[in-house]
Amino acid sequence: MLYIGIDLGTSAVKLLLVDGAGKILKCVSRGYPIAFPRSGWAEQNPEDWLRETIAGILELTDGCDKAQIAGIGAGGQMHGLVALDKDDNVLRPAILWNDGRAAEETDYLNNAVGRETLSRLTGNIAFAGFTAPKLLWLERNEPALFGRVDKIMLPKDYINYKLTGVHCTDYSDASGTLLLDVEHRRWSREMLDICAVREEWLPRLFESFAAVGTLTPAMAGALGLSPGVKVAAGAGDNAAAAVGTGTVGSGRCNISVGTSGTVFISRGTFGPDKNNALHAFAHADGRFHLMGCMLSAASCNKWWMEDILRSAQYGSEQAPVTRDRLGCSHVYFLPYLMGERSPHNDPAARGALIGLSMDSTRADITQAVLEGVAFGLRDMLEAARAPDLRIERSKICGGGARSPLWKEIIANVLNLELECVETEEGPSYGGAILAAVACGEYRSVQEAAEKLVKVASIVKPDADIAARYDARYQVYRDIYPALKPLGKRL
Repeated sequence: MLYIGIDLGTSAVKLLLVDGAGKILKCVSRGYPIAFPRSGWAEQNPEDWLRETIAGILELTDGCDKAQIAGIGAGGQMHGLVALDKDDNVLRPAILWNDGRAAEETDYLNNAVGRETLSRLTGNIAFAGFTAPKLLWLERNEPALFGRVDKIMLPKDYINYKLTGVHCTDYSDASGTLLLDVEHRRWSREMLDICAVREEWLPRLFESFAAVGTLTPAMAGALGLSPGVKVAAGAGDNAAAAVGTGTVGSGRCNISVGTSGTVFISRGTFGPDKNNALHAFAHADGRFHLMGCMLSAASCNKWWMEDILRSAQYGSEQAPVTRDRLGCSHVYFLPYLMGERSPHNDPAARGALIGLSMDSTRADITQAVLEGVAFGLRDMLEAARAPDLRIERSKICGGGARSPLWKEIIANVLNLELECVETEEGPSYGGAILAAVACGEYRSVQEAAEKLVKVASIVKPDADIAARYDARYQVYRDIYPALKPLGKRL
């Protein structure tokens, strides 16, 4: 049988056609716009996602035996607020995961409601990107529109809703709303009351690998597929990427260098971070995970290359950064172009270049951008360190992981072995695996991941370079606290 895996990303939707043995038969990507109405705001039109997903499925399945397609599974950008009225109309552009407008609402939740209360109810504290602060912002700033809300969904759940007619979500994605009691896998009535949310607005909860339904007759007709095609609940993009890299079970790590950057650590049991620097979420394999998220990762390099240098020659720009330069530059970059989440939880944080001198070169800044993201990843790894949690190696995925130089920098900054998997499609491949499990091709997510995910190569740290980067990291970690008072003034 064949399976469609979807990655509903921030800049594009990527779709894979995968057979039961995990072989990728075809890949399609279709972009859509993102709007930044104000500094620190980020929005998208859910109808753009739907239009390009449908077009992508048609392109993906063109020429194949459509009768062989058994299931669809999606990973999607997390936290985005999609609000519909009673007639199924989108009420406003979706407020995205990297939107920082709800800073005041986040402070209210963390300080007035209280971090201890939030952690007790959900396992997490509030971050501006989470869905609950956005709902409070909507109630306070667009009350007439808030009064028309009939359904609340996350981005990939809007697609699933349109495919099946089922108002659904999965536990991994729901964990990032701050409305879920993560440990007990149920909506928190206390948090719904705090955020003035009616439970009937919220989707039904499923495990990521469960089938939520089948294609509606109308959608099946539009796609040219059987109405019996099953749709899996899917997962948040990071949980789906973890499935796609085999980061399931307990004590495994995956680093994603996409638009955002994440450190994802799978756990067999629920265990929130005592310092609340990391998120304690449900995993797509039915267990749990800890995750740190930096809001700008590969997007920092894209900004530097395309917006500042006006260049698309990523390899050429990185070529002067030779191995002997690693850990030796005196230029530092803070990657907070959209504020920051883990571990600082500061929407007002901004990017910075520090240490420039008359002899600083274009290559120095290119190197600093790559290193700044790597240092941000280390910040999250340091927050995760605990006596019962030893991380010595990690899988790596995302667009940034296609750069050999960047992988070498990350391996040495983190002093970890990085395992590169054969299939680097992350969330879309994880979505296809979840679809295969939902259709009974495999008995569990772990069984599927163990059979399908293969390590292609390993990047090992060099002791001397890692030591140089360790010294530089001690300087890097002092820069943000020194600049923090300027954040809101800027």
